[in-house]
Amino acid sequence: MRFHRPRTRLGTHEVDNQPFPPDDYDAWATDRPLREQVTRLAPEWTASWLAALGEETGRGHWFEQAQQAERHPPELVAFDTGGRRVDEVHYHPAYHALMALAIGHDLHGVAWRRNAAGGHIAHIAGLYLFTQPEQGVCCPVTMTHAAVPALLAEPAVADDWLPWLMSTRYDARSLPAGEKAGATFGMAMTEKQGGSDVRANTTRAVAAGGDGEYVLTGHKWFCSAPMSDAFLTLAQADEGLTCFLVPRWRPDGARNGIRLQRLKDKCGNRSNASAEIEHDDAWARRVGPPGRGVRTIIEMVQQTRLDAATAPVGMMRQALVQAWHFCRARRAFGATLAEQPLMREVLADLALEVEAGLTMVLRLAAAFEAPADAAGERRLARLGTAAAKYWTNKRAPAVIAEAMECLGGNGYVETGPLARLYREAPVNGIWEGAGNVICLDVRRALVDDPEVEAAFLAELALARGADSRLDAAIEALPGELASVREDPAAARRATGALALALQASLLVRHAPAPVAEAFCASRLGGGGGYTLGCLPAGVDRDAILARIWPE
Repeated sequence: MRFHRPRTRLGTHEVDNQPFPPDDYDAWATDRPLREQVTRLAPEWTASWLAALGEETGRGHWFEQAQQAERHPPELVAFDTGGRRVDEVHYHPAYHALMALAIGHDLHGVAWRRNAAGGHIAHIAGLYLFTQPEQGVCCPVTMTHAAVPALLAEPAVADDWLPWLMSTRYDARSLPAGEKAGATFGMAMTEKQGGSDVRANTTRAVAAGGDGEYVLTGHKWFCSAPMSDAFLTLAQADEGLTCFLVPRWRPDGARNGIRLQRLKDKCGNRSNASAEIEHDDAWARRVGPPGRGVRTIIEMVQQTRLDAATAPVGMMRQALVQAWHFCRARRAFGATLAEQPLMREVLADLALEVEAGLTMVLRLAAAFEAPADAAGERRLARLGTAAAKYWTNKRAPAVIAEAMECLGGNGYVETGPLARLYREAPVNGIWEGAGNVICLDVRRALVDDPEVEAAFLAELALARGADSRLDAAIEALPGELASVREDPAAARRATGALALALQASLLVRHAPAPVAEAFCASRLGGGGGYTLGCLPAGVDRDAILARIWPE
């Protein structure tokens, strides 16, 4: 938070050499790699849409709102004053302001409103911009966005709900959706005994007489954004695991049987409530065929996983911005930190990681826009999204920790955003499948569809001949993938190799030569170290640093 004209001359000393946090800035205009990649991949309207969002997300006001939402976490209100059950969560006004900003900019709906015409690229780039000031509200935004393909599996349900879901008016009131200006969606899949193994779910669904109407009894161990207007969930019907929509309110206007038992006390992501819930004769509508619940939600999972791969890239970008501004102003030993060779090494390496992650998730967003008959793009998205989610979430905690070190103690305190970013860093690596789950999913994709590997290698082949280290990595990759088919224990190594090869191939094709050279030398050529800030000799650090922020 930046205060107006604070006193620097104090009774005992004068405050000097303490950099101010960044002023209001334009997060779109100041991000050269973002603008270059979006301009290359997307129609013209996308840039103006992102420019409007980026002008907001760099404002200090929204960083202050994010801090307030984090410091005043949601509260469970299970009963009213008279002991009547209400099962509500009350949020700080800052949370609602941030939600209104995201929904008002159509971050949840733009992918579908502009489907196949830059919409998915706009959504991913917009999420990257929005996670920089605040991450908690991105959870309900992502779930609302990702619910669309699941709803379309049941046209009658989609017809009833999509008009409210696609609204750009955020309405926080606890009312039936038909009485509101817009609706948000949540998801509740995992249970105590199964976690990511949703086939172990025990929640029961019993047909309730109407067409596709059921009553659910059971529990869910994690339900984020529990004040959503409706939830997609999995339960056991007679035919097997089935997908259902559970609204907060029953058709007769009564509160549905969704019991909020407790809110999780989380390491980070504290502005966003995550609840333990019970379904006590909760009225629901079936979504998709009976017994095909996993198949119904598979595209929804793909959407949420790409978002979960993107959020850490946005957080890494903000950590880099904070470190860059501090190091440009802080002086030590006769020069600013940003002028000193070892600090420049660290900052350049952080910038490489951000640009590589951003380029990868935007390429995958473009694959999501491919028509249904573009099998190669669909397969690239299938394998690449899993690899990207695994890799960016492994890199984010290290990048953010390194950025904190650039500020020293100033980075470790809660008065700035870096401590919050650091606590937030692990969450997307856990949501929608932790590391081992994702790597085993990569293995499953390779085993189930041999053409997935061919599609991925075809994408990499577009960069062949441009860098010998990348060529060697591409040559070695089929062997890595063959090993993971035979041995699940090799899945992490193979998944990391997929992500690095994809990043390198995209940078070689679409980034300036100094960026591609530094990435291939440090990530593929054995010239980097086990920590950030160990770039090999000969790398053009000045060219990389010049892309962090315009002069």
